[in-house]
Amino acid sequence: MPVDTALTGPDIGRLLVTCPDRPGIVAAVSRFLYDAGANIVESQQYSTNPFDGTFFLLVTYHLAGLARRDSELADEFSDLANSFGMDWKMTRAADRKKVAIFVSKADHALQELLWRHHSGELNCDIQLIISNHPDTAPVAATWDIPFHHIPVTPQTKHEAEARELKLLGHETDLIVLARYMQILSADFLDSFGGPIINIHHGFLPAFVGGNPYGEAAERGVKLVGATAHYVTADLDAGPIIEQDIIRVDHRCSVSDLQRMGKHVERSVLARAVAWHLDDRVIVHKNKTIVFT
Repeated sequence: MPVDTALTGPDIGRLLVTCPDRPGIVAAVSRFLYDAGANIVESQQYSTNPFDGTFFLLVTYHLAGLARRDSELADEFSDLANSFGMDWKMTRAADRKKVAIFVSKADHALQELLWRHHSGELNCDIQLIISNHPDTAPVAATWDIPFHHIPVTPQTKHEAEARELKLLGHETDLIVLARYMQILSADFLDSFGGPIINIHHGFLPAFVGGNPYGEAAERGVKLVGATAHYVTADLDAGPIIEQDIIRVDHRCSVSDLQRMGKHVERSVLARAVAWHLDDRVIVHKNKTIVFT
């Protein structure tokens, strides 16, 4: 999905809200933006229950001179937010998030992200690529992105993660695991502190281990799928952002399943990353509200 340039300009702001549902929320937010001189160009909302549930809101607005007014606008909005018990975030579409990509040997998800970034479909700056294998170094060189090979073994995992964190510094807004076949430790997650998006295959039923496509072929699966989710300390149990499937049948070989699985993995991951970059995802408990 290409980035809508009309919604990524220097005077475009986004407001994400989570709060207890009650009458008047949309009216109050709209009035606030109107009084500030802003023009709402997009508004989406969702309530878990309109009587006693949780309310979620995404508002995209245009405000001339936003770059010099955004801090003032946020300060003024805090009073309104407090009156409704809101968790909220204001962002500027022009503030491109800084992204690091982690990858192992398979390059299909990495290539998809780099191509979409190059074509303008991912509104971010890709700062670096980190890999525990050297295989994708030529891919990074093709796109002129810094590549760092950091081998990981059970004995060197702590040291390797320390090197990764040093490379990330304090400027990285998002890590994307583009088929990075290592489990990040709880210490790494705590030290980084920011969002991490992972992609993995997802079958019905699920298959684990080193040869999932082979096991799936033996069982005669009818669906091949993928899941993109935020990473938490609970392995593969973080909030799901996007999923998709492809139908398969008895004629599909293991290589067919692998090829089709790569197609769905790369598209699912790209969509999830794009939605995150465009501030379209709200995490609530262990699920997400995604305004597409």
